[in-house]
Amino acid sequence: MSDVSKEYAKALFMLAQETNKGKEYREALGTITEVFDENPTYIEFLSTFSIPLEERLNMLESAFSDVIPRDVLSLLKLLCEKRHIKEFGECATQYISMYNEMDKISNAKVTSVIELSEAEKESLKEKLEKMSGKKTIIEYFVDKSILGGLIVEIDDKVIDSSLKKRLEDVKDVIKR
Repeated sequence: MSDVSKEYAKALFMLAQETNKGKEYREALGTITEVFDENPTYIEFLSTFSIPLEERLNMLESAFSDVIPRDVLSLLKLLCEKRHIKEFGECATQYISMYNEMDKISNAKVTSVIELSEAEKESLKEKLEKMSGKKTIIEYFVDKSILGGLIVEIDDKVIDSSLKKRLEDVKDVIKR
């Protein structure tokens, strides 16, 4: 994370605390992130200095004024004005991290070789929430290369119980 993105995220987070709009801002940052992810050239357009600043700001206004809170739109405009719009992704990530820490929310990524059933997902969620002591939001991924088991990433920890990892461990033991 750059210092610039941390400072902008911290400023937005402090404003969210003052106005009691933390969740609303988090959701808005998620919406903007989705738009930028779906349209990667949008960030390039917003950072193109040959296009007048006023035109770039008007594009942000027309795209987001009815969708996100005014303060979040102001942040976007400020990032554009100060030539830091490419820092938006890091800024949003930092804000969401601060919000989740305050609200005792953990984000987890679970990778399995096959799609987990709803019962398995619920059981895993309960175990992760008990382990972390926080409400847990889980993203599920399927990766056939792990051969079996699970890889769980939560709160900067990785729990790799995949068959692929176990085979690598056995291979290392045999090499010794």
